[in-house]
Amino acid sequence: MSSFFSFPNPVNDAAARTVAFGVVVLSLAAIWLNQPWILVPLTYGFLARVAAGPKISPLGWLAVNVAAPRLPALEKFVPGPPKRFAQAIGAAFALSASIVTLAAGFSAGRWILVPLIAAASLEAFLGFCLGCAIFARLMKWGLIPESVCADCADITRRYPSAAS
Repeated sequence: MSSFFSFPNPVNDAAARTVAFGVVVLSLAAIWLNQPWILVPLTYGFLARVAAGPKISPLGWLAVNVAAPRLPALEKFVPGPPKRFAQAIGAAFALSASIVTLAAGFSAGRWILVPLIAAASLEAFLGFCLGCAIFARLMKWGLIPESVCADCADITRRYPSAAS
């Protein structure tokens, strides 16, 4: 059971960028089409990816099994813990947008999607994971222990040439 609730490590960056692109598309569709129900699959997807990686997330499964194999130029394996952290931040935004929409209407909840779209766009189009950058800063400050991500704490584990 614990293996079911696990997150891949390492993560194929092509899959992560594909998921981010899907988040951008879903979020923009919700806003432009004025369809708050799109927050349901958006929020579910984030919560599913945080809980079990791409196994029970339709967008995650599609990214790993369909899109990423077709994007070999973007294939790069990166540590999983920062990506899971980034998914948790996305889950917080999507869940907040859903709760605000239920409490105050979609005209208020849609604004919470704007920073989510910005962060997901950085990942999807530029390959820059804002959540990963925050994760690294929290590790540097000692708020996340090095044991959470040994590869993050010691870059020479991924890039042996950096040791020299």
